[in-house]
Amino acid sequence: MTFKEKLQRRARKNVATKALKKFSPYEVILAPVLTEKTYKAMETSNKYVFKVHSDANKNDVDAAIRYLYKVTPVKINIINAAFKWRERRKLVKRAFKKAVVTLWEKEKIELAV
Repeated sequence: MTFKEKLQRRARKNVATKALKKFSPYEVILAPVLTEKTYKAMETSNKYVFKVHSDANKNDVDAAIRYLYKVTPVKINIINAAFKWRERRKLVKRAFKKAVVTLWEKEKIELAV
């Protein structure tokens, strides 16, 4: 079964996947966020943080995680990281969207460091 067929089957269940109709799962999940805080969350509460496409919603992230990593998410939280600008140092941090994916205790995702 191809990915498009899986999307059509999911659409029948009335689950809105807005970004996956335009992009592939590889374009929805951009990169894992690997910091000290996220490593601690991975070890203690089995939460993984990913940078995602700005058009993606929870259903898009759920479908992409299932397809790419072959795991079932328990819960997904979406966070919009704001644009940051510092006047004196000319520091600019672009706005982006990230997803916090909680998995079952038995499931793990192997991330390349």
